[in-house]
Amino acid sequence: MENFLRDLRTARGWTQEDIGKNVGVSRQAIIAIETGKHDPSLDLAYRLAAQFGKPVEAVFPNRHSPCE
Repeated sequence: MENFLRDLRTARGWTQEDIGKNVGVSRQAIIAIETGKHDPSLDLAYRLAAQFGKPVEAVFPNRHSPCE
């Protein structure tokens, strides 16, 4: 799944471990999401987006949206 997690995280100077601790997952889980090897659950996607104060679509673009 395409995402902007790495860009958002690094722009804030956060490590993968920082964001993982904040949302309750391992650093390895964050790595897997950032590299597209794992798709987060809907709950985790919302928790990640909340860390950046953004809607979930700003972190995980909806490629199925007719507007894009």
